[in-house]
Amino acid sequence: MSFTQFTNLDFDQIKSSIKDYLRTNSTFTDFDFEGSNLSILIDILAYNTYITAYNTNMVANESFLDSATIRENVVSLVRNIGYLPLSRRSAKANISFPLAELSSTTRTATLKAGIICTGDQDNSNYIFSVPEDITVPVSNGTCIFSDIDVYEGSFLSKTFTVNTSQPNQKYILPNSYIDTSTIRVNVRTSQTSTTTEEYIAVDNITNINSSSQIFLIQEVSDEKYEIFFGDGIFGKKLENQNYITITYITSNGKEGNGISNFTFSGTIIDNFGNNISGKIGLINTNNASQNGDDIQSIESIRYYAPRLYASQYRAVTTSDYEALIPSIYPNIESVTAYGGEELIPPQYGKVFLAAKPKNSDYLSDITKENILKSLKKYSIAGISAKFVDISVLYIELDSVVYYNSNFVGSVNDLQTKVISSLNALQNSTDLNKFGGRFKYSKALRIIDTTSTSITSNITKVKIRRNVTAILNLPTNYLVCFENKFHVSDNGYNIRSTGFYIQGNTNQLYISDVPDSSLKTGKLFLFYFVGKDVNILSENIGRIDYDKGLLNIDNINVVSTTKPNNIIEIEAMPDSNDILAKKSVYLKLDVGSSKIIMEKDIVASGENSSASMFTPESSYTKETKIRI
Repeated sequence: MSFTQFTNLDFDQIKSSIKDYLRTNSTFTDFDFEGSNLSILIDILAYNTYITAYNTNMVANESFLDSATIRENVVSLVRNIGYLPLSRRSAKANISFPLAELSSTTRTATLKAGIICTGDQDNSNYIFSVPEDITVPVSNGTCIFSDIDVYEGSFLSKTFTVNTSQPNQKYILPNSYIDTSTIRVNVRTSQTSTTTEEYIAVDNITNINSSSQIFLIQEVSDEKYEIFFGDGIFGKKLENQNYITITYITSNGKEGNGISNFTFSGTIIDNFGNNISGKIGLINTNNASQNGDDIQSIESIRYYAPRLYASQYRAVTTSDYEALIPSIYPNIESVTAYGGEELIPPQYGKVFLAAKPKNSDYLSDITKENILKSLKKYSIAGISAKFVDISVLYIELDSVVYYNSNFVGSVNDLQTKVISSLNALQNSTDLNKFGGRFKYSKALRIIDTTSTSITSNITKVKIRRNVTAILNLPTNYLVCFENKFHVSDNGYNIRSTGFYIQGNTNQLYISDVPDSSLKTGKLFLFYFVGKDVNILSENIGRIDYDKGLLNIDNINVVSTTKPNNIIEIEAMPDSNDILAKKSVYLKLDVGSSKIIMEKDIVASGENSSASMFTPESSYTKETKIRI
C-alpha cells in the first residue's frame, strides 16, 4: 500500500492508516501496536499529520474570498480587485450658534478644525469635531455659524517627512477606528515652508495625470489605514524632505447616533489670528447626530466587492446601480434597482431605484438628489435614474402553539422563548432587504424547534401596509403589496383601521367587493351603526388581486385612529411564502403578531383518544375591519 494514498484527516483514522501502512512490511505483520512503545511514535506521527492537514486546510481557505474568515485576508483579497472596504462612519450632527460682542476691528471669525463641542447621551459624553477650518464674516460685532456639520469623534493628526533614501517608506496612520471620509492631507515642500498644497482622496485613477495632487487609501492590519501618493505618472510624486500633515477623526461609530444636546468647547480666532473672547450663544441643533456606523463587516465585503468590480465603475445594468450606490452613500442597508421595461405600461430608458437607510425607512430628498448627482458620472447617455420610496411590507403571524404540559414549568416562559425565536427570524438575512423572502415552512420549523415540549403549531400569515394619510387634502393613494391576495367572493378581503374624512363624522373603513372574475374588484367606504354595516361610498377605487395593488381614489382624510396619520391595511396572501419584489422591503412584525399557547391534551395524556381535542382552524376568521 502506498502511504500517499490516504485521504482521512481524523486523528484516529490517520493513526489507523499509519498502522495499516506498517503492516504491509513483513516485520510488523503481526505486531501488537497498542501494547508497544511504538504506539507513542505512531501517536506523534498522527498528531503531526493532523495538525499539518488542519493548517494546510486553513491556509487554503484563507486564500479565497468565499471562505476566508480573517479580516486582514479578506481585505487583502478584495484589494486585488480594487475594492476599499468602508471604514467606520462618524455620526454627523448639524448645528448653528451665534457669536456676539466682538471688537470693531474683527472682520472674520474662523472656527478651527478640531474639537468643537461635546454631546451627552445616556450618561456618556461624546466629542464632536470638524475636519477643517470654517470662516464666516463678522458684521456689527456679531456673526452666525450656521448649518455646521460636526462629526462625532476625536480630531487627530500625524506628520511624515518624505525620505527618498527609503524606497519602501510607508505612511500608516497609527490609530484604529478612523472615519476615512474625514482624512485631510496637506503637503509642504519642507517642514519650514509656509506654502501648503492640499491633496484630494480618490478611489480610482480615471482622469488622473502626472500633476494631480491626489492620494489613495488602503486598509491594513488592525483596522488601520495606509496613505499612498502618486508615482509621477498617475498623480504627483512626492519629493525628498516634503512634509506631510494628515488629519482625521476617530469615531465610536453607531454609538454616537441620536445626540442632540451640545456644549461648545472649540476654538475661534479672528482675522488677525487671535483667539476670540466674544459671547457664544446657545447651540441650536438643526439635526441630531445620525448615520454613524461600524466598519464594514466581512459578510458585506464578500457581497459588495465582486459586484462593484463587475460594474467597472459604470452604471449600465441594474446590478451596477445596486453595487455603486452603497459606495457613494455608505449609510445604505439595502438597495434595489429595476428597469422601466418591467413596469406596466413600460417606461423605457429609465431605471428606478429604492434604498433603505440604516437608521430609518426613507432617504431624504436631499440625499436622493446627491446620490443621483453622483451617479451621473457613472451612467451612460440615454438612461435616466429615478428614486422611488420604498414600500415596507409587514408580515404578521397569528400562531397557536401546542405544548405538552408534562414538560413545561411556566407557559409564559415558553411563550417568551417562542417570541425570542421569531425575533431571531425577524433579524435574519432572509428578511429586512429588497428581494427578501419569508419562508413559511422555516417559520413553522423555528416555532416547533424552540422547545422539545412544543408538539405542533397552527400559524396563519397576514400582510400589512402602513399608509401615511395626507391630512386635509384630497389625495389618491397607490398601495402596492406586490404579492397576490387570497380572494373570497364574499368580499372584505381587504381590512383597514379607522379614519375620518371631511364632511362626515363617522369612523370609516376601506374594504372591497370582487368582480365576477375574482381577479379585480372595487373598493368602498363603510361605517358601523351598532353591528350593522352602512356603505358610505360604493366605489372609491380599484383593487387588483393578482398584482396585490390598491388604487384609492380622491379622499380627503382629516384624522386617523392610529397615531402619526397612519391607516393600516391588511390582506391575506394567496401564498404563505411572501416575496419582496421591486421596491418592496420585507419586515416580520413580531410585535403585532399573536402567539397563543394551547395545551396539547392528547400529547400530555389527558385525552389520549383525542375525543375532546379540537385543533385550531388553519383559515383566518372572517372580519370586516383590522382589529
